[in-house]
Amino acid sequence: MTVVATPPTPKLELPPLKLGGITVDTPVILAPMAGITNSAFRRLCREYGGGLYVAEMVTSRALVERTPESLRIISHDDDEKVRSVQLYGVDPKTVGAAVRMLVEEDRADHIDLNFGCPVPKVTRRGGGSALPWKIDLFTSIVQTAVKEASKGGIPLTIKMRKGIDEDHLTYLDAGRIARDSGVAAVALHGRTAAQFYSGQADWSAIARLREALPDIPVLGNGDIWSAEDAVRMVRETGVDGVVVGRGCQGRPWLFGDLQAAFEGKDERHRPGLREVAEGVYRHAELMVETFGNDEYKALREIRKHMAWYFKGYVVGGELRAKLATVPTLEVLRGLLEELDLELPYPGVDSEGPRGRAGSPKRPALPKDWLDSRQLNAEQSADIAAAELDVSGG
Repeated sequence: MTVVATPPTPKLELPPLKLGGITVDTPVILAPMAGITNSAFRRLCREYGGGLYVAEMVTSRALVERTPESLRIISHDDDEKVRSVQLYGVDPKTVGAAVRMLVEEDRADHIDLNFGCPVPKVTRRGGGSALPWKIDLFTSIVQTAVKEASKGGIPLTIKMRKGIDEDHLTYLDAGRIARDSGVAAVALHGRTAAQFYSGQADWSAIARLREALPDIPVLGNGDIWSAEDAVRMVRETGVDGVVVGRGCQGRPWLFGDLQAAFEGKDERHRPGLREVAEGVYRHAELMVETFGNDEYKALREIRKHMAWYFKGYVVGGELRAKLATVPTLEVLRGLLEELDLELPYPGVDSEGPRGRAGSPKRPALPKDWLDSRQLNAEQSADIAAAELDVSGG
């Protein structure tokens, strides 16, 4: 991996992140991303730098029902020091049962609750970023989860968005409720559900939450595309750490840059095409292991990563199309050998936003959801049956 020096970066006076009994020396968290942050990708990321690496979001109901896919999602490599799991749920009893399972069966060292997902299939059930609008439901879920997690001494955190839209903000109320309920930390993505991933993240909202919750760690998320972005967020908002999502897609080495920047070092990873190709092939091999040596399924899953890995690099349209439909490791190896592997790092063209940002849209919500901040009888009846199958996307 090519490592180059950048202008000196003053060391951040940022202490290690404390989550209950867990100490995260480099206060960086890999955001749980469905279909992405499986054990293969987590391994790639942590080989470059320190941090806390969270598994894909899993629904509480699927976990309680022990579906094979949910158990795969929460599986961790033997050498993962902190087994971090993120749960999604809309029913306090089911969420509590899922946390209890994780605790009693020693399947996690850290649990995060998802209140930030903006995907319509989640929000139309009252989940994700729609849920904190209902104060009674949000409070019940968080209190139940904290109570169950505390029985095993496991720290529980939450991740949320600003709110449903600019007229229905929830983050300050939710942050205070979570703190009073005993969570170990609160992470805020500086967008509303209506924004999806479009526009700019509102770091000023993150700063306001940091100011409102001086007694627990607050983590910032949104528009961290480089180590310099992370340093700037810490300085502008005062957060105790950062959560990195889309910025590391196709760039697991970003965690090396983040650790170096937080330590005041000027080294940055700037891989040429050969190093990227080697990384892609290793990722694919690890995916095969992750999916129980099911090469077809593993290669189908790796396809989405191709555009991210090769963003900004000269590859050619025809070859890009073949990489996006690669069926086997053997075919992948042959396609990678067709690249001009001597090409250097392309600079800013390979950096910045990646993945689909989407466009602002009216969030899909349950009937009459915004009429009150309390659940009505009909909504309460619907909640118990509103869990999704496995993962919220």
